[in-house]
Amino acid sequence: MACTTILVGKKASYDGSTLVARNEDSCSGQYNAKKLVAVASEGHPEVYHSVLAHLDIDLPKNPMSYTLTPDAVNSKGVWGACGVNSANVAMTATETITSNARVLAADPLVIYQESKGEKGSKDYQEEMLGGISEEDMVSLVLPYIHSAREGVQRLASLLETYGTSEMNGIAFQDVNEIWWLETIGGHHWIAKRVPDDSYVVMPNQFGIDTFDLEDAFGPQKDHMCSSDLRVFIEENHLDLSIEQSFQPRLAFGSRTEADKVYNTPRAWVMGRFFNPNTYKWEGPEADYTPESFDIPWSFVPEHKITVHEIKEILSNHYQGTPYDPYALKGESKMRGAYRTIGINRNNFLGLTQIRPYIAEKNRSLQWMAFGSNVFNAMLPLYTQVSQFPSYLSQTNDQPTTDSLYWSSRMIAALADAHYPQTQADVESYQAKVDHQALAIIKEFDEKLSLADESQKNSLCEEANQQIVNIIQKETQDMLKKVLYTASNGMKNAYARSDN
Repeated sequence: MACTTILVGKKASYDGSTLVARNEDSCSGQYNAKKLVAVASEGHPEVYHSVLAHLDIDLPKNPMSYTLTPDAVNSKGVWGACGVNSANVAMTATETITSNARVLAADPLVIYQESKGEKGSKDYQEEMLGGISEEDMVSLVLPYIHSAREGVQRLASLLETYGTSEMNGIAFQDVNEIWWLETIGGHHWIAKRVPDDSYVVMPNQFGIDTFDLEDAFGPQKDHMCSSDLRVFIEENHLDLSIEQSFQPRLAFGSRTEADKVYNTPRAWVMGRFFNPNTYKWEGPEADYTPESFDIPWSFVPEHKITVHEIKEILSNHYQGTPYDPYALKGESKMRGAYRTIGINRNNFLGLTQIRPYIAEKNRSLQWMAFGSNVFNAMLPLYTQVSQFPSYLSQTNDQPTTDSLYWSSRMIAALADAHYPQTQADVESYQAKVDHQALAIIKEFDEKLSLADESQKNSLCEEANQQIVNIIQKETQDMLKKVLYTASNGMKNAYARSDN
């Protein structure tokens, strides 16, 4: 999937929470409907079946309950995307990342291949099972881990055992730590802990730019990797550093012309947003430009980062730059030159917030927005529940205003063509949902702090339903407004009427 990720350490966030957010985006010309569901600890299968890899994997006993954001239509597998389990551990998977020919020749991806020819004949080729992929990872890992570090270890074991069919980055989060794992070829991997005082930007590229191999092969305080990674690097001449510490992005990633228009501009605009004064971002003396390959993986922000700023940057379309596709001034040839973060094919934005100052039972919030982020609104939801409201959980492949995903898609498709006329209404819609939903969270955090354990599940579900009632009403009102504006702008309009 073409996605954008931001990770915020607990000392860089506004309230001491760890924050992990990712836009899941469809491939160009595709739009994958998504839903949000709660998966109970009971009734899990003993064996997981991967649809794309044709692979069966035995599962551990005693899974936990967890939230999941799967495809609304599961013909190609689950694609669980992101969620939080009952131990308050979150996972988002995956950010599709890049590689290079040296890596893929040394450790090829494990791609499923059908059998060929007649069984028993001389030219018969047996079926080759694929490796695990984005389709599988959340379902295979999230129900079984009790910390972010444990998430790295479980996924690493699966990668080494079964291999993977694609290059991916995966985030694991608990109340104290965030770890980022990147796959290397079919079976190798590295992982790095996000510094507590920093945020990380990830735009579909191999991201980790510095890595302490001594720590990874020693105490593993902040770094982990495949047990044979040193040998793999040396035997395949992957280290391109000159008298410097090891640079994994150079060794395992890419530096292509496609990166310059699709990936690096998103890292540039995220850094520019949170660190406008730390570096020079524009002009002939810029430290970093939209096409720089050396934009850091992590930054210390100039101020503590809020949830709503994360929503804003994951909705970004280069506003305030010459590259904004909606710009009404500046050089028209530069508009739309770079791939935006807030794009037409955003499936959803999932932001997990694990709050250290709230009791464990209800400390995790999963913020959700569906459809193109430029035009949607984001809502917070308690995760320790048995079910989510149908407006979020019953989505299928049929467009309907009974689904937040489909309603958001409709608003975006109508508003995009009338951006100047609808921008104020969109901003008002987003603000109304924001403050009303936060007020409910504040109210129910207080109620939950006084409630018996037996009451907490139902209170969380009550809060979620109240928040969903708000967004359903505001979304319906917004759809009505944008439909009116779009109707007035139709090409067959005529000023004269007969009244």
